[in-house]
Amino acid sequence: MTQATAPTRATGVDMTHRQILQALSGLLLGMFVAILSSTVVSNALPRIITELHGSQSAYTWVVTSALLATTATTPIWGKLADLTSKKLLVQISLGIYVLGSVLAGAAQGTSELIACRVLQGIGAGGLTALAQVIMATMIAPRERGRYSGYLGAVMAVGTIGGPLIGGVIVDTSWLGWRWCFYVGVPFAIAALVVLQKTLHLPVIKRKAQIDWWGATLITAAVSLLLIWVSLAGGQFAWASWQSAVMVVGALVLGALAIRVETRAAEPMIPPRLFRNRTITLAVVASIAVGVGMFGASVFLGQYFQISRGQSPTMSGLMTLPMILGLLVSSTLSGRIITRTGRWKRFLVIGTALLTAGFALMGTLRADTSFTLLSVYMALVGIGLGMTMQNLVLAVQNTVGTHELGVASSTVAFFRSLGGAIGVSVLGAVLAHKVTGYTAEGLGRLGIAASGSGSGGVLPDVHTLPGPIRAVVESAYGHGAGDIFLAAAPFALIALIAVSFIKEVPLRQHSSSPVGTEVEQESTIAAGAGAAVVRTGEQR
Repeated sequence: MTQATAPTRATGVDMTHRQILQALSGLLLGMFVAILSSTVVSNALPRIITELHGSQSAYTWVVTSALLATTATTPIWGKLADLTSKKLLVQISLGIYVLGSVLAGAAQGTSELIACRVLQGIGAGGLTALAQVIMATMIAPRERGRYSGYLGAVMAVGTIGGPLIGGVIVDTSWLGWRWCFYVGVPFAIAALVVLQKTLHLPVIKRKAQIDWWGATLITAAVSLLLIWVSLAGGQFAWASWQSAVMVVGALVLGALAIRVETRAAEPMIPPRLFRNRTITLAVVASIAVGVGMFGASVFLGQYFQISRGQSPTMSGLMTLPMILGLLVSSTLSGRIITRTGRWKRFLVIGTALLTAGFALMGTLRADTSFTLLSVYMALVGIGLGMTMQNLVLAVQNTVGTHELGVASSTVAFFRSLGGAIGVSVLGAVLAHKVTGYTAEGLGRLGIAASGSGSGGVLPDVHTLPGPIRAVVESAYGHGAGDIFLAAAPFALIALIAVSFIKEVPLRQHSSSPVGTEVEQESTIAAGAGAAVVRTGEQR
Protein backbone atom coordinates (compact mmCIF):
# COMPACT_ATOMS: atom_id res chain seq x y z
CA MET A 1 0.00 0.00 0.00
CA THR A 2 1.12 3.56 -0.60
CA GLN A 3 1.27 6.13 2.16
CA ALA A 4 -1.91 7.74 0.86
CA THR A 5 -3.99 4.60 1.15
CA ALA A 6 -2.43 2.67 4.02
CA PRO A 7 -4.16 3.14 7.35
CA THR A 8 -2.16 5.35 9.64
CA ARG A 9 -0.65 3.18 12.31
CA ALA A 10 -2.89 2.76 15.31
CA THR A 11 -5.12 5.78 15.00
CA GLY A 12 -8.05 5.99 17.35
CA VAL A 13 -10.70 5.69 14.60
CA ASP A 14 -8.71 3.75 11.95
CA MET A 15 -8.32 6.65 9.48
CA THR A 16 -5.82 6.63 6.64
CA HIS A 17 -3.06 9.20 6.43
CA ARG A 18 -4.92 10.94 3.59
CA GLN A 19 -8.19 11.01 5.55
CA ILE A 20 -6.43 12.49 8.56
CA LEU A 21 -4.84 15.22 6.45
CA GLN A 22 -8.20 16.01 4.85
CA ALA A 23 -9.99 16.26 8.20
CA LEU A 24 -7.02 18.11 9.67
CA SER A 25 -7.29 20.78 6.97
CA GLY A 26 -10.71 21.73 8.31
CA LEU A 27 -9.44 21.78 11.90
CA LEU A 28 -6.44 23.89 10.94
CA LEU A 29 -8.71 26.40 9.20
CA GLY A 30 -10.88 26.54 12.31
CA MET A 31 -7.87 26.97 14.58
CA PHE A 32 -6.50 29.72 12.36
CA VAL A 33 -9.86 31.51 12.62
CA ALA A 34 -9.79 31.26 16.43
CA ILE A 35 -6.28 32.68 16.77
CA LEU A 36 -6.83 35.30 14.07
CA SER A 37 -9.89 36.70 15.85
CA SER A 38 -7.81 37.77 18.85
CA THR A 39 -4.73 39.10 17.02
CA VAL A 40 -5.87 40.68 13.75
CA VAL A 41 -7.38 43.75 15.45
CA SER A 42 -4.28 44.68 17.48
CA ASN A 43 -2.77 47.01 14.85
CA ALA A 44 -6.21 48.32 13.80
CA LEU A 45 -7.54 49.27 17.23
CA PRO A 46 -6.40 52.91 17.26
CA ARG A 47 -8.27 53.51 13.98
CA ILE A 48 -11.34 51.55 15.15
CA ILE A 49 -11.70 53.33 18.49
CA THR A 50 -11.15 56.75 16.90
CA GLU A 51 -13.84 56.23 14.25
CA LEU A 52 -16.31 54.86 16.81
CA HIS A 53 -15.51 57.73 19.23
CA GLY A 54 -14.49 55.33 21.98
CA SER A 55 -12.49 55.87 25.15
CA GLN A 56 -9.23 54.31 26.37
CA SER A 57 -11.35 51.93 28.47
CA ALA A 58 -13.20 50.79 25.34
CA TYR A 59 -9.82 50.23 23.65
CA THR A 60 -8.87 47.78 26.41
CA TRP A 61 -12.20 46.01 26.47
CA VAL A 62 -12.34 45.28 22.74
CA VAL A 63 -9.34 43.00 23.32
CA THR A 64 -10.16 41.79 26.82
CA SER A 65 -13.80 40.86 26.17
CA ALA A 66 -12.92 38.33 23.47
CA LEU A 67 -10.01 36.89 25.45
CA LEU A 68 -12.16 36.65 28.58
CA ALA A 69 -14.94 34.80 26.72
CA THR A 70 -12.43 32.42 25.13
CA THR A 71 -10.73 31.64 28.45
CA ALA A 72 -13.94 31.18 30.42
CA THR A 73 -15.67 28.90 27.90
CA THR A 74 -12.73 26.66 26.91
CA PRO A 75 -13.25 24.10 29.71
CA ILE A 76 -17.00 24.01 29.01
CA TRP A 77 -16.41 23.15 25.35
CA GLY A 78 -13.84 20.53 26.40
CA LYS A 79 -16.27 18.85 28.79
CA LEU A 80 -19.06 18.84 26.21
CA ALA A 81 -16.66 17.11 23.81
CA ASP A 82 -16.49 14.19 26.25
CA LEU A 83 -20.29 13.93 26.33
CA THR A 84 -21.58 14.48 22.79
CA SER A 85 -20.66 14.76 19.09
CA LYS A 86 -17.33 16.51 18.63
CA LYS A 87 -18.08 17.23 14.97
CA LEU A 88 -21.38 18.94 15.84
CA LEU A 89 -19.71 21.00 18.56
CA VAL A 90 -16.93 22.29 16.32
CA GLN A 91 -19.52 23.23 13.69
CA ILE A 92 -21.58 25.09 16.31
CA SER A 93 -18.50 26.97 17.51
CA LEU A 94 -17.67 27.97 13.92
CA GLY A 95 -21.26 29.17 13.46
CA ILE A 96 -21.07 31.29 16.63
CA TYR A 97 -17.79 32.76 15.45
CA VAL A 98 -19.18 33.68 12.02
CA LEU A 99 -22.22 35.36 13.62
CA GLY A 100 -20.05 37.33 16.03
CA SER A 101 -17.67 38.40 13.25
CA VAL A 102 -20.40 39.66 10.93
CA LEU A 103 -22.06 41.61 13.74
CA ALA A 104 -18.72 43.05 14.92
CA GLY A 105 -17.89 44.26 11.43
CA ALA A 106 -21.24 46.06 11.27
CA ALA A 107 -20.97 47.60 14.78
CA GLN A 108 -21.83 51.30 15.05
CA GLY A 109 -20.51 51.89 18.58
CA THR A 110 -17.92 50.54 21.00
CA SER A 111 -20.51 48.93 23.33
CA GLU A 112 -22.00 47.00 20.43
CA LEU A 113 -18.52 46.02 19.24
CA ILE A 114 -17.52 44.72 22.69
CA ALA A 115 -20.70 42.59 22.90
CA CYS A 116 -19.98 41.11 19.46
CA ARG A 117 -16.40 40.38 20.50
CA VAL A 118 -17.79 38.28 23.37
CA LEU A 119 -19.66 36.17 20.79
CA GLN A 120 -16.45 35.83 18.78
CA GLY A 121 -14.62 34.75 21.93
CA ILE A 122 -17.18 32.05 22.75
CA GLY A 123 -16.80 30.59 19.27
CA ALA A 124 -13.01 30.85 19.41
CA GLY A 125 -13.00 29.06 22.79
CA GLY A 126 -14.77 26.12 21.20
CA LEU A 127 -12.39 26.00 18.26
CA THR A 128 -9.33 26.17 20.52
CA ALA A 129 -10.47 23.30 22.75
CA LEU A 130 -12.09 21.08 20.12
CA ALA A 131 -9.20 21.13 17.65
CA GLN A 132 -6.98 19.49 20.28
CA VAL A 133 -9.66 16.99 21.30
CA ILE A 134 -10.53 15.89 17.75
CA MET A 135 -6.86 15.43 16.88
CA ALA A 136 -6.42 13.26 19.96
CA THR A 137 -9.45 11.17 18.94
CA MET A 138 -8.22 10.63 15.38
CA ILE A 139 -4.53 10.10 16.01
CA ALA A 140 -2.60 7.91 18.43
CA PRO A 141 -0.13 9.72 20.74
CA ARG A 142 2.96 8.31 18.96
CA GLU A 143 1.70 9.59 15.59
CA ARG A 144 0.31 12.81 16.99
CA GLY A 145 3.64 14.61 17.13
CA ARG A 146 3.98 15.38 13.44
CA TYR A 147 0.34 16.42 13.12
CA SER A 148 0.64 18.62 16.22
CA GLY A 149 3.51 20.32 14.44
CA TYR A 150 1.10 21.45 11.74
CA LEU A 151 -1.28 22.77 14.39
CA GLY A 152 1.54 24.60 16.12
CA ALA A 153 2.56 26.17 12.82
CA VAL A 154 -0.97 27.44 12.24
CA MET A 155 -1.05 28.86 15.76
CA ALA A 156 2.21 30.64 14.97
CA VAL A 157 0.87 32.20 11.80
CA GLY A 158 -2.35 33.25 13.53
CA THR A 159 -0.69 34.60 16.69
CA ILE A 160 2.21 36.47 15.14
CA GLY A 161 0.85 36.97 11.61
CA GLY A 162 -2.53 38.33 12.73
CA PRO A 163 -1.19 41.82 13.45
CA LEU A 164 0.48 41.83 10.01
CA ILE A 165 -2.80 40.95 8.28
CA GLY A 166 -4.62 43.58 10.33
CA GLY A 167 -1.98 46.17 9.46
CA VAL A 168 -2.30 45.47 5.74
CA ILE A 169 -6.10 45.74 5.94
CA VAL A 170 -5.95 49.07 7.77
CA ASP A 171 -3.34 50.46 5.37
CA THR A 172 -5.44 49.44 2.34
CA SER A 173 -7.85 52.31 1.69
CA TRP A 174 -10.48 50.29 -0.21
CA LEU A 175 -10.84 47.74 2.62
CA GLY A 176 -11.10 49.58 5.94
CA TRP A 177 -10.96 48.34 9.54
CA ARG A 178 -14.30 46.48 9.35
CA TRP A 179 -12.59 43.85 7.22
CA CYS A 180 -10.47 42.94 10.25
CA PHE A 181 -13.63 41.18 11.45
CA TYR A 182 -14.89 39.99 8.08
CA VAL A 183 -11.55 38.47 7.03
CA GLY A 184 -12.02 35.35 9.16
CA VAL A 185 -15.53 34.57 7.86
CA PRO A 186 -14.47 32.91 4.55
CA PHE A 187 -11.99 30.70 6.45
CA ALA A 188 -14.70 29.68 8.93
CA ILE A 189 -17.18 28.83 6.15
CA ALA A 190 -14.50 26.85 4.30
CA ALA A 191 -13.72 24.98 7.53
CA LEU A 192 -17.42 24.11 7.96
CA VAL A 193 -17.60 22.66 4.44
CA VAL A 194 -14.37 20.67 4.75
CA LEU A 195 -15.27 19.27 8.17
CA GLN A 196 -18.73 18.22 7.01
CA LYS A 197 -17.25 16.24 4.12
CA THR A 198 -14.14 14.76 5.73
CA LEU A 199 -14.56 14.46 9.51
CA HIS A 200 -16.23 11.22 10.59
CA LEU A 201 -15.89 10.36 14.28
CA PRO A 202 -17.76 7.93 16.55
CA VAL A 203 -20.39 9.58 18.75
CA ILE A 204 -20.43 8.60 22.41
CA LYS A 205 -23.94 7.47 23.32
CA ARG A 206 -24.39 8.08 27.02
CA LYS A 207 -26.41 10.38 29.20
CA ALA A 208 -24.89 13.84 29.37
CA GLN A 209 -24.44 15.10 32.92
CA ILE A 210 -23.22 18.65 32.54
CA ASP A 211 -21.98 20.36 35.69
CA TRP A 212 -23.74 23.69 35.18
CA TRP A 213 -23.00 24.94 38.72
CA GLY A 214 -19.31 24.22 38.29
CA ALA A 215 -19.27 25.87 34.86
CA THR A 216 -21.02 28.96 36.22
CA LEU A 217 -18.69 29.35 39.21
CA ILE A 218 -15.53 28.76 37.17
CA THR A 219 -16.66 31.27 34.55
CA ALA A 220 -17.58 33.84 37.23
CA ALA A 221 -14.27 33.44 39.08
CA VAL A 222 -12.17 33.73 35.92
CA SER A 223 -14.24 36.63 34.58
CA LEU A 224 -13.93 38.62 37.80
CA LEU A 225 -10.18 37.98 37.91
CA LEU A 226 -9.68 39.12 34.31
CA ILE A 227 -11.91 42.18 34.83
CA TRP A 228 -9.72 43.11 37.79
CA VAL A 229 -6.38 42.79 35.97
CA SER A 230 -7.75 44.67 32.95
CA LEU A 231 -9.07 47.63 34.96
CA ALA A 232 -6.58 47.87 37.84
CA GLY A 233 -3.94 50.51 37.32
CA GLY A 234 -6.23 52.42 34.95
CA GLN A 235 -9.75 52.81 36.30
CA PHE A 236 -8.52 52.41 39.90
CA ALA A 237 -5.27 51.75 41.73
CA TRP A 238 -3.88 48.23 42.19
CA ALA A 239 -3.94 48.82 45.96
CA SER A 240 -7.52 50.05 46.36
CA TRP A 241 -10.81 48.90 47.86
CA GLN A 242 -12.06 48.01 44.37
CA SER A 243 -9.09 45.69 43.89
CA ALA A 244 -9.65 44.14 47.30
CA VAL A 245 -13.33 43.46 46.56
CA MET A 246 -12.58 41.89 43.18
CA VAL A 247 -9.68 39.74 44.40
CA VAL A 248 -11.60 38.48 47.44
CA GLY A 249 -14.66 37.86 45.27
CA ALA A 250 -12.62 35.86 42.73
CA LEU A 251 -11.02 33.79 45.52
CA VAL A 252 -14.41 33.05 47.11
CA LEU A 253 -15.92 32.04 43.77
CA GLY A 254 -12.85 29.91 43.04
CA ALA A 255 -13.15 28.15 46.40
CA LEU A 256 -16.85 27.47 45.78
CA ALA A 257 -16.00 26.12 42.32
CA ILE A 258 -13.45 23.70 43.81
CA ARG A 259 -15.99 22.52 46.37
CA VAL A 260 -18.63 21.94 43.69
CA GLU A 261 -16.16 20.20 41.36
CA THR A 262 -15.06 17.73 44.03
CA ARG A 263 -18.69 16.62 44.51
CA ALA A 264 -19.99 16.72 40.92
CA ALA A 265 -20.61 13.48 39.04
CA GLU A 266 -19.27 15.01 35.78
CA PRO A 267 -17.06 17.97 36.85
CA MET A 268 -16.00 20.52 34.25
CA ILE A 269 -12.38 20.36 35.45
CA PRO A 270 -12.02 17.12 37.47
CA PRO A 271 -9.84 17.84 40.53
CA ARG A 272 -8.46 14.30 40.29
CA LEU A 273 -6.58 15.33 37.14
CA PHE A 274 -4.26 17.40 39.31
CA ARG A 275 -3.22 14.34 41.30
CA ASN A 276 -1.19 13.50 38.23
CA ARG A 277 2.19 15.23 38.38
CA THR A 278 2.46 15.58 34.60
CA ILE A 279 -0.83 17.45 34.34
CA THR A 280 -0.11 19.74 37.29
CA LEU A 281 3.36 20.68 36.02
CA ALA A 282 2.08 21.09 32.46
CA VAL A 283 -0.58 23.51 33.71
CA VAL A 284 2.06 25.57 35.54
CA ALA A 285 4.21 25.66 32.41
CA SER A 286 1.19 26.51 30.22
CA ILE A 287 0.40 29.60 32.30
CA ALA A 288 3.99 30.80 31.83
CA VAL A 289 4.02 29.99 28.10
CA GLY A 290 0.71 31.87 27.72
CA VAL A 291 2.39 35.03 28.99
CA GLY A 292 5.05 34.64 26.31
CA MET A 293 2.76 33.69 23.46
CA PHE A 294 0.34 36.59 23.88
CA GLY A 295 2.71 39.15 25.38
CA ALA A 296 5.26 38.90 22.56
CA SER A 297 2.73 39.54 19.80
CA VAL A 298 0.89 42.36 21.58
CA PHE A 299 3.86 44.43 22.72
CA LEU A 300 6.22 43.84 19.80
CA GLY A 301 3.73 45.46 17.41
CA GLN A 302 3.48 48.49 19.68
CA TYR A 303 7.28 48.68 19.98
CA PHE A 304 7.80 48.73 16.21
CA GLN A 305 5.09 51.34 15.61
CA ILE A 306 6.00 53.77 18.38
CA SER A 307 9.69 53.25 19.13
CA ARG A 308 10.77 52.69 15.53
CA GLY A 309 8.04 54.69 13.75
CA GLN A 310 6.98 51.83 11.47
CA SER A 311 3.60 51.45 9.77
CA PRO A 312 1.19 48.69 10.89
CA THR A 313 2.17 46.61 7.86
CA MET A 314 5.91 46.99 8.38
CA SER A 315 5.61 46.27 12.11
CA GLY A 316 4.01 42.95 11.19
CA LEU A 317 6.72 42.14 8.65
CA MET A 318 9.44 42.83 11.21
CA THR A 319 8.14 39.98 13.40
CA LEU A 320 8.88 37.42 10.66
CA PRO A 321 11.95 36.01 12.49
CA MET A 322 9.66 34.94 15.33
CA ILE A 323 7.07 33.48 12.96
CA LEU A 324 9.68 31.49 11.02
CA GLY A 325 11.33 30.26 14.23
CA LEU A 326 7.99 29.02 15.55
CA LEU A 327 7.01 27.41 12.24
CA VAL A 328 10.27 25.52 11.80
CA SER A 329 10.67 24.36 15.41
CA SER A 330 7.05 23.28 15.74
CA THR A 331 7.13 21.22 12.55
CA LEU A 332 10.57 19.64 13.05
CA SER A 333 10.08 18.80 16.73
CA GLY A 334 6.73 17.18 15.93
CA ARG A 335 8.29 14.93 13.31
CA ILE A 336 11.17 13.91 15.57
CA ILE A 337 8.76 13.16 18.43
CA THR A 338 6.72 10.93 16.12
CA ARG A 339 9.84 9.03 15.09
CA THR A 340 11.31 8.57 18.58
CA GLY A 341 8.33 8.78 20.93
CA ARG A 342 10.38 11.09 23.19
CA TRP A 343 9.11 14.59 23.95
CA LYS A 344 10.61 15.91 27.21
CA ARG A 345 13.87 17.10 25.66
CA PHE A 346 11.94 19.51 23.45
CA LEU A 347 10.02 20.93 26.39
CA VAL A 348 13.26 21.52 28.31
CA ILE A 349 15.15 22.98 25.34
CA GLY A 350 12.14 25.06 24.30
CA THR A 351 11.55 26.66 27.70
CA ALA A 352 15.32 27.27 28.07
CA LEU A 353 15.37 29.10 24.73
CA LEU A 354 12.25 31.01 25.73
CA THR A 355 13.92 32.13 28.96
CA ALA A 356 17.08 33.18 27.12
CA GLY A 357 15.07 34.93 24.41
CA PHE A 358 13.06 36.98 26.91
CA ALA A 359 16.19 37.86 28.90
CA LEU A 360 17.92 39.09 25.73
CA MET A 361 14.78 40.97 24.68
CA GLY A 362 15.12 42.71 28.04
CA THR A 363 18.03 44.67 26.51
CA LEU A 364 15.64 46.14 23.92
CA ARG A 365 15.89 49.86 23.20
CA ALA A 366 14.61 52.13 20.45
CA ASP A 367 17.95 51.96 18.62
CA THR A 368 18.68 48.25 19.09
CA SER A 369 20.19 46.68 15.97
CA PHE A 370 17.48 44.87 14.02
CA THR A 371 19.92 42.05 13.31
CA LEU A 372 20.33 41.39 17.03
CA LEU A 373 16.61 41.83 17.59
CA SER A 374 15.89 39.25 14.87
CA VAL A 375 18.09 36.72 16.67
CA TYR A 376 16.28 37.39 19.96
CA MET A 377 12.85 37.06 18.32
CA ALA A 378 13.90 33.84 16.61
CA LEU A 379 14.92 32.36 19.98
CA VAL A 380 11.51 33.24 21.42
CA GLY A 381 9.74 31.77 18.38
CA ILE A 382 11.75 28.53 18.47
CA GLY A 383 11.06 28.17 22.20
CA LEU A 384 7.32 28.67 21.76
CA GLY A 385 7.23 26.20 18.87
CA MET A 386 8.82 23.47 20.97
CA THR A 387 6.55 23.95 23.98
CA MET A 388 2.98 24.99 23.09
CA GLN A 389 1.69 21.83 21.44
CA ASN A 390 4.04 19.42 23.20
CA LEU A 391 2.65 20.37 26.61
CA VAL A 392 -0.79 19.31 25.39
CA LEU A 393 0.67 16.14 23.89
CA ALA A 394 2.33 15.19 27.19
CA VAL A 395 -0.98 15.58 29.03
CA GLN A 396 -2.99 13.66 26.44
CA ASN A 397 -0.55 10.77 26.76
CA THR A 398 -1.43 10.32 30.45
CA VAL A 399 -5.24 10.28 30.37
CA GLY A 400 -7.90 7.87 29.15
CA THR A 401 -9.82 8.40 25.92
CA HIS A 402 -12.95 9.46 27.82
CA GLU A 403 -11.05 12.37 29.42
CA LEU A 404 -9.14 13.67 26.38
CA GLY A 405 -11.53 16.60 26.01
CA VAL A 406 -11.39 17.89 29.55
CA ALA A 407 -7.63 17.30 29.90
CA SER A 408 -6.76 19.06 26.61
CA SER A 409 -9.07 21.99 27.29
CA THR A 410 -7.68 22.36 30.82
CA VAL A 411 -4.19 23.00 29.42
CA ALA A 412 -5.60 25.41 26.81
CA PHE A 413 -7.68 27.13 29.52
CA PHE A 414 -4.69 27.86 31.74
CA ARG A 415 -2.56 28.94 28.78
CA SER A 416 -5.24 31.47 27.80
CA LEU A 417 -5.61 32.55 31.43
CA GLY A 418 -1.86 33.11 31.67
CA GLY A 419 -1.95 35.12 28.47
CA ALA A 420 -4.88 37.27 29.60
CA ILE A 421 -3.35 38.04 32.98
CA GLY A 422 0.11 38.47 31.49
CA VAL A 423 -1.00 40.97 28.87
CA SER A 424 -2.89 43.05 31.45
CA VAL A 425 -0.09 43.03 34.03
CA LEU A 426 2.70 43.62 31.51
CA GLY A 427 0.62 46.40 29.96
CA ALA A 428 0.35 48.07 33.37
CA VAL A 429 4.12 47.72 33.85
CA LEU A 430 4.72 49.25 30.42
CA ALA A 431 2.45 52.23 31.14
CA HIS A 432 4.21 52.86 34.47
CA LYS A 433 7.69 52.59 32.97
CA VAL A 434 6.86 54.78 29.96
CA THR A 435 5.46 57.47 32.26
CA GLY A 436 8.69 57.54 34.25
CA TYR A 437 11.05 57.45 31.28
CA THR A 438 9.08 60.13 29.42
CA ALA A 439 9.03 62.47 32.42
CA GLU A 440 12.76 61.92 32.90
CA GLY A 441 13.53 62.63 29.22
CA LEU A 442 11.33 65.71 29.04
CA GLY A 443 12.91 66.95 32.26
CA ARG A 444 16.31 66.90 30.60
CA LEU A 445 14.82 69.11 27.87
CA GLY A 446 13.40 71.48 30.48
CA ILE A 447 9.79 70.52 29.63
CA ALA A 448 7.20 69.59 32.26
CA ALA A 449 5.71 66.12 31.60
CA SER A 450 2.03 65.86 30.68
CA GLY A 451 -0.35 62.91 30.20
CA SER A 452 0.22 62.77 26.46
CA GLY A 453 2.77 60.27 25.46
CA SER A 454 3.41 59.15 28.97
CA GLY A 455 1.59 55.90 29.18
CA GLY A 456 -1.94 57.28 28.77
CA VAL A 457 -3.21 57.87 25.23
CA LEU A 458 -0.89 56.26 22.66
CA PRO A 459 1.01 59.03 20.85
CA ASP A 460 1.39 59.44 17.09
CA VAL A 461 5.16 59.91 16.93
CA HIS A 462 4.99 61.25 13.37
CA THR A 463 3.20 64.40 14.58
CA LEU A 464 5.61 65.20 17.44
CA PRO A 465 8.46 67.74 17.29
CA GLY A 466 11.89 66.15 16.77
CA PRO A 467 13.30 66.34 20.35
CA ILE A 468 10.02 65.21 21.97
CA ARG A 469 9.63 62.41 19.44
CA ALA A 470 13.10 61.13 20.36
CA VAL A 471 12.14 61.12 24.06
CA VAL A 472 8.88 59.23 23.42
CA GLU A 473 10.55 56.68 21.13
CA SER A 474 13.26 56.08 23.71
CA ALA A 475 10.71 55.76 26.53
CA TYR A 476 8.62 53.15 24.72
CA GLY A 477 11.74 51.27 23.57
CA HIS A 478 13.14 51.10 27.10
CA GLY A 479 9.72 50.21 28.50
CA ALA A 480 9.34 47.35 26.00
CA GLY A 481 12.68 45.97 27.15
CA ASP A 482 11.54 46.13 30.76
CA ILE A 483 8.37 44.11 30.16
CA PHE A 484 10.23 41.36 28.30
CA LEU A 485 12.67 41.26 31.19
CA ALA A 486 9.68 40.95 33.54
CA ALA A 487 8.40 38.03 31.42
CA ALA A 488 11.70 36.11 31.65
CA PRO A 489 11.02 34.77 35.19
CA PHE A 490 7.75 33.26 33.94
CA ALA A 491 9.66 31.37 31.26
CA LEU A 492 12.13 30.24 33.93
CA ILE A 493 9.22 28.89 36.00
CA ALA A 494 8.09 26.94 32.93
CA LEU A 495 11.62 25.53 32.53
CA ILE A 496 11.68 24.37 36.15
CA ALA A 497 8.20 22.85 35.84
CA VAL A 498 8.94 20.80 32.71
CA SER A 499 12.25 19.64 34.18
CA PHE A 500 10.31 17.78 36.88
CA ILE A 501 7.86 16.12 34.46
CA LYS A 502 8.46 12.39 34.24
CA GLU A 503 8.74 11.36 30.60
CA VAL A 504 6.49 8.50 29.50
CA PRO A 505 7.13 7.37 25.90
CA LEU A 506 4.18 8.11 23.63
CA ARG A 507 1.71 5.26 23.24
CA GLN A 508 1.40 3.50 19.89
CA HIS A 509 -2.41 3.46 20.13
CA SER A 510 -5.23 5.64 21.42
CA SER A 511 -6.46 3.37 24.19
CA SER A 512 -6.26 4.54 27.75
CA PRO A 513 -2.85 4.46 29.44
CA VAL A 514 -2.29 1.58 31.76
CA GLY A 515 -1.07 2.13 35.26
CA THR A 516 -1.04 5.92 35.25
CA GLU A 517 -2.30 7.91 38.18
CA VAL A 518 -5.17 9.42 36.23
CA GLU A 519 -6.27 6.06 34.84
CA GLN A 520 -6.32 4.55 38.30
CA GLU A 521 -8.44 7.43 39.56
CA SER A 522 -10.71 7.29 36.52
CA THR A 523 -11.26 3.56 36.98
CA ILE A 524 -12.31 4.04 40.57
CA ALA A 525 -14.58 6.96 39.66
CA ALA A 526 -16.11 5.69 36.44
CA GLY A 527 -15.94 1.92 36.82
CA ALA A 528 -17.23 -0.28 34.04
CA GLY A 529 -19.03 2.59 32.31
CA ALA A 530 -15.75 4.30 31.44
CA ALA A 531 -14.42 1.08 29.92
CA VAL A 532 -17.46 0.91 27.64
CA VAL A 533 -16.84 4.50 26.52
CA ARG A 534 -13.19 3.77 25.79
CA THR A 535 -14.11 0.72 23.74
CA GLY A 536 -16.67 2.70 21.76
CA GLU A 537 -14.16 5.45 20.99
CA GLN A 538 -11.64 2.98 19.61
CA ARG A 539 -14.02 1.46 17.07
